[in-house]
Amino acid sequence: MIDTLELTAIPQEDEALRAEVRAFLADTLDGLEPDERARSWMGFDAGFSRQLAERGWLGLTLPREVGGAARGHFARFVLSEELLGAGAPVSAHWIADRQSAPLIHKYGTAAQQAFYLPRICRAEAFFCIGMSEPGSGSDLVSIRSRAEPSGGGWRLNGSKIWTTNAHRSHYMIALVRTSGTADDRHQGLSQLIVDLSLPGVSIRPIEDLAGDAHFSEVFFDNVELPADALIGEAGAGWAQVNAELAFERSGPERLYSSIALLECWLTHCRTLSDDASSRATLGSILSQMAVLRAMSLAVAGKLAAGASPATEAALVKDLGTELEQLIPRLIGDALGRRPEVPPPLPLLRTLAYLEQVSPTFSLRGGTREILRGIIARGLGLR
Repeated sequence: MIDTLELTAIPQEDEALRAEVRAFLADTLDGLEPDERARSWMGFDAGFSRQLAERGWLGLTLPREVGGAARGHFARFVLSEELLGAGAPVSAHWIADRQSAPLIHKYGTAAQQAFYLPRICRAEAFFCIGMSEPGSGSDLVSIRSRAEPSGGGWRLNGSKIWTTNAHRSHYMIALVRTSGTADDRHQGLSQLIVDLSLPGVSIRPIEDLAGDAHFSEVFFDNVELPADALIGEAGAGWAQVNAELAFERSGPERLYSSIALLECWLTHCRTLSDDASSRATLGSILSQMAVLRAMSLAVAGKLAAGASPATEAALVKDLGTELEQLIPRLIGDALGRRPEVPPPLPLLRTLAYLEQVSPTFSLRGGTREILRGIIARGLGLR
């Protein structure tokens, strides 16, 4: 069931973090071109991630005893908003910080927490997500990768696809079958931590239309895993992965994938004579963004209260990625209405990049069809 999203404000002590982060980013990212800023989500820079870690900005919500800052979800909201708004290269640590660490903290053993969480907080351990598979896509309950008991541990076989940064990550949290068959749907699924350096793991990057290779296909051929690779309970993977996806879908990252283009376009507009059509386009974008930001902040409030707002997060993610995909089209149309004014090259490069990659915005974190199914169930419609 979906609950009401209440108008939520960021507490003053968390809002105070914004100025410090903004000053750091202004200095660190000075000179970064807008088309590079547009790659924020996919910008892999381990050194930058370590700079954040040195300031205590990774693992903000984790306890101090495992290297975290013992702060709440609102502090992380502020940090995420500033990083993405500035176009910072966050890809190296993003998945580990956003969802792998909270998952391990919630379901992992004391030994798993003691080993992985400090490394995540120091930007020494990067994670990828092993969910989608060839032939399954976002239909996670039909996955076929399988881990069988072996010598006190697990033997893993199968493959994953569209795995972000697998070729640059140290570990994967993989959703696999440990019992039953694909016909059993939600039953028999478990989550395992896979050390990607182990024998039997092979990774093949997939180049996208923009010439980048952020996604990979990962193959497991009799990969031997220790017993403590299992997170939580065997067979409880479906409930755990839904809690993990609430973290993935709930943040401000579902609003700002096209923000570098929007800012670059606004800079261009300020050099031109007043244009009612462009003002109308800007008004449409900002009004939607303001509402979606308020919704995303309300979801952060639910997380801060200890809830698991999976349905609400799916709603915000679906609407947010729709706006992210709309922004390049609207700005492209606005530029087309003024053919007598050649746009600057940085603006054209940024627009070209986002036009190529924006179709993926509604795929990452669950396809639009999957999300709307979750929302329908939350509303009691199916």
